[in-house]
Amino acid sequence: MTITSAMPKAKERKTWTRTKRVSSLPAIKLSQLPPSHIDLRQPLKAVLVCEDCKTWCPITGMRDKVQKLVPHHRGKAGVADAVRCRGSNRRVQFDMTIPEWHQALTDAVTEARSRQATTVLPKTLSPQTDRTLRARAERTLAGRVADWDAVLPHVADTDKNRRAMPAGDAPTEGPAVPLAPRDMEAHDRRQAELGKQYAQRKSAASAA
Repeated sequence: MTITSAMPKAKERKTWTRTKRVSSLPAIKLSQLPPSHIDLRQPLKAVLVCEDCKTWCPITGMRDKVQKLVPHHRGKAGVADAVRCRGSNRRVQFDMTIPEWHQALTDAVTEARSRQATTVLPKTLSPQTDRTLRARAERTLAGRVADWDAVLPHVADTDKNRRAMPAGDAPTEGPAVPLAPRDMEAHDRRQAELGKQYAQRKSAASAA
């Protein structure tokens, strides 16, 4: 029986490291990151959100010439597996000062507050509309039936007038509408030709 060792867990990320390795990835510019992804309140313990694993990571070498992200794992310390993030030892370029970062963070917070949804106040109704809505709410089923019975005669009269045919066989000042073909023989020949064409199309569709 083969015994395999369990996957080691991610360790806590220290703010310093002795390795001199530098990642081949392009340097991270602070000016290109959202201000909320940077924390420079304690310059010697500065941290930022790693672009690869999207977690907060300390910056080492704050007293040296080269600042970079400390080697870190992708998961949470002591919980997730120890999988090395590709953003480890990636250089960090400080192209903005601490006051500039603080001002950018303040501006971002102000802009976010301005985008928050405001309370929508109900629209004030006119007195006439208010009375109409109140009357509809107070109507009962019996009241609606009575209203419908009251308009039924008018509905019946409207339907009767709609079904009535106008006098004459044509509109005013218009030609008479023919009710039969002018040439019955030509009409019969045309109907026969159409019948043959329909039969041919039907037989071709059945064969396909």
